[in-house]
Amino acid sequence: MSTGATLQLALDLAGTFVFGLNGALTAMEAENLDIVGVVTLAVITALGGGIIRDVLIGSLPPAAFRDWRYLAVGGGAGVAAFVAHQLWLRVQRSITLFDAAGLALFCVTGTTTAFAAHLGPFQSVILGTITGVGGGTVRDVVIRRVPTVLSSGLYAIPAACGATLTAVALALHFYGDAVAVLAAALCFSIRMIGLRFNLNAPTPRPWPSATRGARPGAATEREEP
Repeated sequence: MSTGATLQLALDLAGTFVFGLNGALTAMEAENLDIVGVVTLAVITALGGGIIRDVLIGSLPPAAFRDWRYLAVGGGAGVAAFVAHQLWLRVQRSITLFDAAGLALFCVTGTTTAFAAHLGPFQSVILGTITGVGGGTVRDVVIRRVPTVLSSGLYAIPAACGATLTAVALALHFYGDAVAVLAAALCFSIRMIGLRFNLNAPTPRPWPSATRGARPGAATEREEP
């Protein structure tokens, strides 16, 4: 196996493990699930983004089903979180940290996988971002809450930044271990800074209270004295 392929596999499995931990811990925090439910949500979170990416680029069956190590690592993360959940939950903000780490690793591996499938830099950035946010989105839908990518302004943006740096390096032929680490660190840092300072992307200004609930442009009735 070449050095590049080894790096890709190592990042992929690392992302699978941390996203698996995140999915399992989220399951135990949000729902009263047994070990089957916890492991299932761990696997969904760990592998969801990669499966979506592989389906979109026509790589079938997805890598998660071609290589047993992905399912083993994702499921193993779920079991580890379930067995030692009190230990993990004592680590403050552990769920958020694992989520940011998985996002960072997967935005890089998703971009390189798309580029290796002969897609252009722009398309690779899109698929890299989808790989990063896909598992968490499926996780949130399963536990019936608004997906983080829709409710947190700095979630897709950090993934897109890391994916963009990776795609530029690939297109200009200077991608390597250092760039992969730098791109993942960029994504992770932006995500954590956003959480630390409660930064969000611009949102629509709320309707004034007097017209809230009315159709835009509709005239409101004046109150009678």
